[in-house]
Amino acid sequence: MRRLLALRQDQKLTTRHVRLMAQSLEVTERTVWRWLAAAERDEAAAAEPGARAQSKDRFSVTPEVRRLLALWKGNVAAVHRELTARAARGEGDPPPSIPTLHRAIRRDLTPGERAGLAGGERAIRKHDVFLAPPRGWRNQVGETDHFQVPVLVDVEGKARRPWITWFTDCSTNAITGIAVTPGDPSWESVLAALRSAVLREEPYGPFGGVPEKVRVDRGKEFLSRTVTAAFDLLDVTVEDLPAYTPHLKGTVEGLNRAVEGMFLAALPGYARQPRPGKRASRPEDEVLLGFEDFTARLLDWTLWWNTEHRPSPLRGRTPLQAWQDDPTPLRDVPAADLRTFTLEDAGTRTLTTRGIRFRRRDYVGAWMTGQAGIQVRIRFMPHHDHRIEVYHAATGRYLGPADLADQATDEQISAYEGRGPLAHAARRRTFRPRSASATPP
Repeated sequence: MRRLLALRQDQKLTTRHVRLMAQSLEVTERTVWRWLAAAERDEAAAAEPGARAQSKDRFSVTPEVRRLLALWKGNVAAVHRELTARAARGEGDPPPSIPTLHRAIRRDLTPGERAGLAGGERAIRKHDVFLAPPRGWRNQVGETDHFQVPVLVDVEGKARRPWITWFTDCSTNAITGIAVTPGDPSWESVLAALRSAVLREEPYGPFGGVPEKVRVDRGKEFLSRTVTAAFDLLDVTVEDLPAYTPHLKGTVEGLNRAVEGMFLAALPGYARQPRPGKRASRPEDEVLLGFEDFTARLLDWTLWWNTEHRPSPLRGRTPLQAWQDDPTPLRDVPAADLRTFTLEDAGTRTLTTRGIRFRRRDYVGAWMTGQAGIQVRIRFMPHHDHRIEVYHAATGRYLGPADLADQATDEQISAYEGRGPLAHAARRRTFRPRSASATPP
């Protein structure tokens, strides 16, 4: 428009110039002539072609209207009532109509400003533009977070919403570690998830290894003394992000949104399910999942995410394929070096001739022979009940691992040479009771 004004001042403006402008802007020639006339009256109109010339009669959003919008959380009707009441008391001019007020707000305020006045800072961020970080290489940067599941689960007869603590790899979008707790998460759940994220041996891998950096969001569990010491021992740099900046750890935040829409929303007890009418509570006859059943389903979904799902940033590959295609060397840590600070404590037990009783199952180990009767302390990895680690209750000395008795291998059984709890477990496992209808010999 400024160029057309310059041509008119030099008396060089022709209809051809106006026609070319109209074709490029996909408007009529008459519209361009009208814009040109408005620009001659007001130079500000030349900076924004197509904008109507400001008139004295047009209503604009004032600072006072902004303040009232913030007070009434973006409710335009409430702002109009407030302005009308003030005008009735003689404290100002009568406001325009509600449609006019709506048009002025849409014209003078950005979508982010309107959303922020109604919903606060979090609503504003939905309209912001963020720069995506570079993908990097595997284990260069990991992210961790707590996520309260919007699903009610039966925990010992009570309906509760469990918490998930997981670690993700920013390069491959893989879920490298996970821990699920029925109550509020703690530093123990962080260490349990960290252990599963670092180890690559069965049943954890193939994802694992020590990451170079981990991003956290100022959660007290992630910054506790015990967790900080664990990261220091593993030589992991912890990046403590500022508060209210979820876009700085977009990988794990995206996972939180994905697991709800792709998995949790279809489960019984989903807490955000819309209800007909005004009934907000769940149906009384709804059967909730047990905590163990929910955890098993979540682990199955995690396996699907890592091995079958193809996130768009990976361009048709699964996280497992992206991980295996990356030749970056991995820093592994032996499981024995992690057992002292990445396992949950289950208290003390008595070692009996049947082994150690934990969660209604027997655990045995070759080192137990001849030690029945001592007091031991158990440490375990959540969601992986195949093995526990055993310590002497009085001295704290590490005694050894203990495996499920009903899953003992032939090598473990042969190590006893017919003695000890594993042999008894093997005999119990191979014994088959006779059918009630069988004929006695």
